[in-house]
Amino acid sequence: MDFNEVVLTRKSIRSFTDKQIPDDVLQEMFTASQVAPSFQNRQCWRYIVVKDIKKRRELALKSGLVGKVNFFIKEAPVIIVACADTSKSGTMNGQDYYLVDVAISFQQMMLAAWNNGIGSCWLAAFNENSVKKILDIPDKIRVVAMSPFGYPKEKTSLYSKAVKTFAGSKKRIELDKMIFQETWES
Repeated sequence: MDFNEVVLTRKSIRSFTDKQIPDDVLQEMFTASQVAPSFQNRQCWRYIVVKDIKKRRELALKSGLVGKVNFFIKEAPVIIVACADTSKSGTMNGQDYYLVDVAISFQQMMLAAWNNGIGSCWLAAFNENSVKKILDIPDKIRVVAMSPFGYPKEKTSLYSKAVKTFAGSKKRIELDKMIFQETWES
């Protein structure tokens, strides 16, 4: 795919086949994340790759904020947990940049994955302490996001359709409502 096609067609995937992701494709995804810009190029991101079915099930069933909302992630052959070593980032104008740093890096990974036909779904609805316990993540490390990665099923699940509708995934703010010229417009 060309770059615009990758960006314009990427979407959240919640139904996966069991086809494994080749190591060279995973390497390409991590290389894309590695070259992301960051606060003073400190590269605070750290990733945990979870392939073990027991760990994936545990994350799926024990990490949600409400009930078992993340149960669908166990289907994916890989779950990647995006973490930050906050000591490797910085604060400017009262804003912690580790969140920005990891978000840029993780998004580049997701775009590289989609370029290879691999879907993902950015997850923030998780209990950080539960994820840390499941994956033995040190206290000083923050869990920023996680995502299942895998080849999309051709037919999406009823759950996937319901979440897509609830989340309003296709809705986008009109360009003239988000871009201002020279000054802020009300």
